[in-house]
Amino acid sequence: MTCYLKNLCSPDDLATLNFEQLEALAEEIRELMIQTVARTGGHLASNLGVVELTLALHKVFDSPQDKIVFDVGHQSYVHKILTGRKDQFETLRTFKGICGFPRRDESEHDAFGAGHSSTSVSAALGMALARDMRGEKHKVIAVIGDGSLTGGLAFEGLNHAGHLKRDLIVVLNDNEMSISKNVGAVSHYLAKMRLTPTYSWAKHNIEFFLRRIPAIGDSVANTAERMKSSVKYLLVPGMFFEELGFTYLGPIDGHDLPLLVEVMEKAKSLHTPVLVHVLTQKGKGYAPAECRADKFHGVGPFCVESGQTIKTAQAPTYTSVFGDAMIEMAERVPQLVGITAAMSDGTGLDRFAAKFPERFFDVGIAEQHAVTMAAGLASQGKRPVVAVYSTFSQRAFDSLIHDVCLQKLPVILALDRAGLVGEDGPTHHGAFDLSFSRIIPNLTIMTPKDEAELRDMLYTALQLDGPVLLRYPRGRSDDGFILGPEPNRLPVGKAEWLRQGGELVFMAVGTMVQSALKAADLLSQQGIQAGVVNARFIKPLDTELLFQVAKTARSIVTLEENCLMGGFGSAVLEALNSAGIMGPKILRLGLPDCFVEQGTRTELLQCLRLDPAGIAEQVAAFIGEESHGTATA
Repeated sequence: MTCYLKNLCSPDDLATLNFEQLEALAEEIRELMIQTVARTGGHLASNLGVVELTLALHKVFDSPQDKIVFDVGHQSYVHKILTGRKDQFETLRTFKGICGFPRRDESEHDAFGAGHSSTSVSAALGMALARDMRGEKHKVIAVIGDGSLTGGLAFEGLNHAGHLKRDLIVVLNDNEMSISKNVGAVSHYLAKMRLTPTYSWAKHNIEFFLRRIPAIGDSVANTAERMKSSVKYLLVPGMFFEELGFTYLGPIDGHDLPLLVEVMEKAKSLHTPVLVHVLTQKGKGYAPAECRADKFHGVGPFCVESGQTIKTAQAPTYTSVFGDAMIEMAERVPQLVGITAAMSDGTGLDRFAAKFPERFFDVGIAEQHAVTMAAGLASQGKRPVVAVYSTFSQRAFDSLIHDVCLQKLPVILALDRAGLVGEDGPTHHGAFDLSFSRIIPNLTIMTPKDEAELRDMLYTALQLDGPVLLRYPRGRSDDGFILGPEPNRLPVGKAEWLRQGGELVFMAVGTMVQSALKAADLLSQQGIQAGVVNARFIKPLDTELLFQVAKTARSIVTLEENCLMGGFGSAVLEALNSAGIMGPKILRLGLPDCFVEQGTRTELLQCLRLDPAGIAEQVAAFIGEESHGTATA
């Protein structure tokens, strides 16, 4: 058994290893990743596919002086292991451990932070421009997957980089798979390129053959140049990138280390924009991940021997209830259309897609396009539901304002993974959606207390003649739910009393409703009686109930799993202020004004004092301060 990994401290150590030793090191790295992710969960398949590619990058280039920028970061584990973090790798995605994505504050080798897709080319171009302004000579390399290439931002970066003609290397890691099956013209284009191995041969040899034609004047030379271009267009799908201004190298085998190093050295020797097209196999070296790359893209803890996920709960998740509800509603509403952005499995729309393929659209990693396309569908009488993760919906903010809400179009934006999502950390927490959406006119915003209410809210949203934002968390509720035979239409803008209280009333939304009920139980043990309201609607707010509470309660505590600035608690304060009601003292509890780190949701809520015990402690202290006249809103 080899032990090259044990002695590896930095990328510089790769210089002493030959190709046979590097290949042995590659297998050690794969084993470390498999064993670690089996325990912590994470993005396995994509990282297994880039082991040789990352080794070649670090053997040829000099990080951190040369800047390697990873797109999304789903493929950065090997990079972390090679850059001094192998001894901390066992803490991957754990509370206070190393992050599952590149972070500038974690290592000098992480040139740019990531977590969302399609950013690498633009960021790398910015770094290259700064380098040139300073008169420096180091290399900048962007590593982007074919899935991320469906994002419009990637093409904006490629277009500008090719125009500026700066020294920049883009490595296209083509594994034919993002989270969901790649879609669109770009995907088909790359597939065509994979089937054109004659291109590399022709590109490197055509000039040699043309130059053998006897020189008989400028006219023949010009004809030869035109012939060269014509043959390129005949053989090359890669001319797409060359027309953007890049020198195209590839496609090449992404698991052939000697070839990778040779081509990277060639790219390094050039001083113009270069695109290296590398073909890799997602899940390489671990049979279960090779067979089910989609399942092992982002996976929870699993058994290494069988590849089976270790399940700790069997109750349906919010995501699965949403997926079932979409099928149920589609049978009731013929105009219903499902849309997602490369997340059909993650949003629960995979079963909808199978049953209603003609009414389902996966647009690829293009959230802005998804929302504007939905607006177009809605303008023609369809009822589109756009299902994306909360954190990715941020990219469609302008489309939501300009294309949907301004025109009052009945588009439903279903935001999965709202609130804290756990181990994926600050790039993936859905911490801001209530705040950025609440400012938009014409938009109805609601969030369910449990999975049954999620079904009711989807049913209600489909009966409204205007845009709706529906946000719900990852996972499942702690206390279960009862799904009735028929969904209920909720009265828009109306909250509900879950527990009548005394002088203290919790007004909570979403996941915090159950936490409020449990905190009220804890407070009752201290002789503090608290009522609990499930606000349900953030917009329109139930001001009638709020004003009623304000007249009878001495204190109101708002609870939300959203940032406090501009969220539900702010809406309550604004409503009371506008009505000139100054009576009750207000305590707002929610996510603080910082990016919340990674960890299990339970750990994070405890750390933020948003678990029932922490909430009860804060409320008891607040009441104590209030009784001494020192409480503030």
